Amino acid sequence: MLSFLPGWLLLPFSLSLFALNLALWGLLVTPLGIIKLVLPFKIVRRLTAFGGKGCYRGWTLFNTALINVFNNVSWQIQGAQALDQHSWYLLISNHKSWLDIPVVSRVAHRRIPEPKFFLKDELKWLPFLGTGCWALDMPFMKRYSAAQLAKKPQLKGKDIETTRRSCQKFKTVPTTIINFVEGTRFTEHKKLHKRSPFQFLLPPKAGGIAFTLASMGEQFDALLDFTILYPDNQQHAALDMLMGKLKRIVVHVDTLPIDENVIGDYFNDESFRQRFQLWLNQRWQRKELWITHYYQANSTREPSEQLPC
Repeated sequence: MLSFLPGWLLLPFSLSLFALNLALWGLLVTPLGIIKLVLPFKIVRRLTAFGGKGCYRGWTLFNTALINVFNNVSWQIQGAQALDQHSWYLLISNHKSWLDIPVVSRVAHRRIPEPKFFLKDELKWLPFLGTGCWALDMPFMKRYSAAQLAKKPQLKGKDIETTRRSCQKFKTVPTTIINFVEGTRFTEHKKLHKRSPFQFLLPPKAGGIAFTLASMGEQFDALLDFTILYPDNQQHAALDMLMGKLKRIVVHVDTLPIDENVIGDYFNDESFRQRFQLWLNQRWQRKELWITHYYQANSTREPSEQLPC
């Protein structure tokens, strides 16, 4: 572990290695996306999916190794013991940092199918990241502001249509579909701007996951609710990690049934829409309560999984 070195010395070194890791696997997986685009046959899709899964796992394992090498970090993973690699899951989570993606990927590794993240449309233009995610069938979401929708009403529902098309690809192979339902990373400024009723969370958005559940709900085996915390690095977790200052990564997993409470016609059934929004808000209230209790206890005694470097 290199956390004893000065942060200013670790930062360029660690950042370069994370970037190289992304570039390497992005370069390796992009040709697989091109092959399945040119040869749209079932056997080709299966082979490229297998290769893509290997690339994703390689990226995940190297990210984890880098986090552990540069930081004296304790991983506390709770509630993930009974998960299954051969099941379909919808995973929702709070969103604290871009570090959440490597963390969720590490928790998912060999526990559940490789996750498919809903990504902002702008990310597809980033070198290596965009092409790599495209090759792995990650869905890109283009959100429109109220002003844009007022000028161009025909854009309404486009992001939901993207969700529907993406979900069709995931019906034949066990998949974990991930949605950070707050829509953006938590900051104090965003909390004030959105008038969040929570201290540690932003208000959840129901439309995206409601449509995913409407499209694939009968196929999901369970809904996973992840709560991610960096208790000692609440302001700049990713930067602190790159500088060797990350202390604890806490991931709490709740496994919930897929039932009539979450499957229904969200966009045409007003009664169901209200019930679903109430259900999601109650989930966020429970999440807020769990976070509050965790900080009050300042607990390091809960069951945890220590991952090797």
